Amino acid sequence: MTTTIENADELAAPLDLLLTGSAIGIGRRMLPNTSWTRLGLSLARKPGTVAGRVGALGQELTQIARGRSRRAPRKGDRRFDDPAWQGNPLFKRSMQAYLAAGDTVEALFADAELDWRDAEWMRFVLDNLVEGLSPSNNPLLNPVTWKALVDTGGRSAVRGLRHFLADMSTAPRVPSMVEADAFTLGETVAATPGSVVLRTEMFELIQYTPQTERVASVPLLMVPPVINKYYIMDIAPGRSMIEYFLRAGQQVFAISWRNPGAGQREWDLDAYGQAIIDALGAVERITGSDRTQLQASCSGGIIAAMTAAHLTAIGQAPRLAGLTLMVTVLDQSHAGFAAAAIDQEAAEIAIALSARKGYLDGRALAEVFAWLRPNDLVWRYWVNNYLQGRVPAPFDVLFWNADTTRMAAALHRDMVLMGVHNSLTTPGAVTMLGTPVDLSELTVDTYVVAGIADHISPWQACYRSARLLGAKDLRFVLSTSGHIAALVNPPGNPKASYRVGGVDEADPAAWLDEARTEKGSWWPDFVAWLAERGGPEQDAPRAPGTAELPPLEPAPGSYVREH
Repeated sequence: MTTTIENADELAAPLDLLLTGSAIGIGRRMLPNTSWTRLGLSLARKPGTVAGRVGALGQELTQIARGRSRRAPRKGDRRFDDPAWQGNPLFKRSMQAYLAAGDTVEALFADAELDWRDAEWMRFVLDNLVEGLSPSNNPLLNPVTWKALVDTGGRSAVRGLRHFLADMSTAPRVPSMVEADAFTLGETVAATPGSVVLRTEMFELIQYTPQTERVASVPLLMVPPVINKYYIMDIAPGRSMIEYFLRAGQQVFAISWRNPGAGQREWDLDAYGQAIIDALGAVERITGSDRTQLQASCSGGIIAAMTAAHLTAIGQAPRLAGLTLMVTVLDQSHAGFAAAAIDQEAAEIAIALSARKGYLDGRALAEVFAWLRPNDLVWRYWVNNYLQGRVPAPFDVLFWNADTTRMAAALHRDMVLMGVHNSLTTPGAVTMLGTPVDLSELTVDTYVVAGIADHISPWQACYRSARLLGAKDLRFVLSTSGHIAALVNPPGNPKASYRVGGVDEADPAAWLDEARTEKGSWWPDFVAWLAERGGPEQDAPRAPGTAELPPLEPAPGSYVREH
């Protein structure tokens, strides 16, 4: 099933789906329900259309059986790259029959003209069924299976079975995307030099070693997501956002969240908001600055925006020199698949399940992420790991993705309910530290980043979210990449570009047509934006921390190593 850039949010899945789906189980999304019934009834009212589609498929299958079909994979479909898919009659016919049937399913789905809620539910079901039934996933029909058997004398089958049993024995029960020892924290990932200067029950605060003689006097505090570890911001030398900011003369601090267990079940939105304020206070004491630039991403961005609104409400807005929200959805109205999949009953079941454990298991969340993009994150590794008996190639981003964390039950509850009710769009509908949250009162200069191919935080939802903010100086940047690549976006990629503009236009699609396009990474644009709000330059600090907050251990610290 395909989509265009303009309606990419129709396939996206914001936070409320991820948090409920991972608690309840992704299998629930595949079970028959009223959406299946409405699909069937809609097609039953169009017998002529259905008969025409089925008849056309039958005719094409006849041509395929006779070897006369010209059916071929779409450009970019790498499942059928092996020459045997074209050269071997059996393999070729199975591929062509599958592609013809898949196109027929897609056409019938479009013919049904379901409303958007039913359409999004059924799109997920059909995507997974169609992609799962590909002959490339069948060990008897994929030529790479036979080639691997011959090349290894049958050892590929033994290795593949061993990989399968190992993966299925523990959550998330999907093919491994990376070996557990492919990278080493502090050496090949999360390697930028720095020191832990504060450790609380909830987080460690890392102060990074300056890489320039002069630095901005206004520091930068980076807040990571609460459902992943922080080092996506410091993924690897040469591709690290933190390293790049340091080389641009920024004083950089980062929060590293503790991985909660059942004993931390009561950590809620207020607790995380207070943690950000505590980190902000430590940054102020260490640097001597009374202002800080706050940058946050994904779920961390939701909490940071609420915390900024709280500071504004209590008269402490001047503490923030700037706010950056990356791939952050605050407005989930018609945000694609999540709005179709989640209801109050499902939310209450998910909340009860996490409350029983005391946390939401990050491995279950990883399973949901994988099945949202089955071809890329499930079936390609099914072929590589099981059919060919290989180990997956090392990739630092996938290593980070597999290094999962838990979410405290209370935070899970707060996040799910806030997403289901879309609370942040209504002033005062939700509170932070006892203060009603009104994002329209948030006037600090703001920089918002989204990814045009993001399947987790759809760019249109990020754009609508930016329009909730009251900032007069707001810059919206749309990167030509997905959820993670929108962040890990170092300069040097000749294919990279981004769109940039304000958020005066109500319609995201109209904004897309009018926005200015720039070549390259958005990182240089962002450091220039930071520099404008970074105050006068000063000599870089000679040592981390202060007498009050001395360095405790080298970065990346201890919390990031907890499993």
